[in-house]
Amino acid sequence: MTAATSTASTALATSQPAFTDAERLALAGFLAGYRGLTREACTLDLRQFTGWCQARSLPLFAVRRSDIETFARELEAKGRARATVTRRPCTIAGSCKDAVEEELLEHSPAAHVRRPRLDYESHATALDRNELGALPVAAGLGPPAEHALISLFALNGLRVSEATGADIEHLGLERGHRTLVITRKGGRVVTIPLAPRTARAIELAVGERAEGPLFLAGDGRRLDRHGAARIVRRVTRRAGITRHVSPHTLRHAFITAAQIGRIASDASFSRSREHARPAAQITGLRRAPTAGPPCDRIDLGFHWPVASDATILRLATLRRAHRPCTCWHRDASIAT
Repeated sequence: MTAATSTASTALATSQPAFTDAERLALAGFLAGYRGLTREACTLDLRQFTGWCQARSLPLFAVRRSDIETFARELEAKGRARATVTRRPCTIAGSCKDAVEEELLEHSPAAHVRRPRLDYESHATALDRNELGALPVAAGLGPPAEHALISLFALNGLRVSEATGADIEHLGLERGHRTLVITRKGGRVVTIPLAPRTARAIELAVGERAEGPLFLAGDGRRLDRHGAARIVRRVTRRAGITRHVSPHTLRHAFITAAQIGRIASDASFSRSREHARPAAQITGLRRAPTAGPPCDRIDLGFHWPVASDATILRLATLRRAHRPCTCWHRDASIAT
């Protein structure tokens, strides 16, 4: 009896690449034009759209306008925010435009995609002057790092990326005023003056350290924007404010208070693109006036830093012109 032997043959399954060389070149070239959080946001938008195309076996360079419209309508059906639904087709349109310029596509399928209209009125949480003044006081009851971070947001109006990206080596002294070198949006490096209370809080937070990040997380690494948001929420609860407050809410309130108090004009923020004009003005009109008579003289930076980075150092001799008033900064814990 002969035993029949059979040899099993195995065939290797060839996997198709997710993108062709042209598609990979177009995506990489588009993302190379951005950096930081903007690049992360564009990467997320393209990742979700390419995943949506792959789930439907649709090559990236074979999409039509109707496909992009369907993708946007599905985002709306999922309850995504209007800004998100608008931004993702814009990212797709930008990548398609780059592909056309590089002669990888004949025409852009996203050129005439309909996008939802954005509401340019600010719906951000508005803090009045008393609430804004209560936050540094509440932060002073906690660790020095919390006090310094809240002071940078509330008394200097920094963005969360500017505060968390600062290093100890960036601290300086100019004309007797403590300064900090930060990186603005777009990579612009500027030197800003620190409010007196902010400077003292930073000195306590830094301690004996001579280099490294200005703010450290619990694990010893640089504090990120999520950790900064948790600190703001913790201090907000300590101050007795029940509404949701983010780091940008403090920057928003700082700019609004500076404009309403005539410490800075609209040009200090709008024309220099340091803040969107509608958000600063509409929120100020939406808040009710605080109790008590206002200042009878403009505060030139003795308590509040002047909004313009370029002019505050020239006003150092005028800061003592401020007289006592019934505003929140009369508190001894805030005044110098």
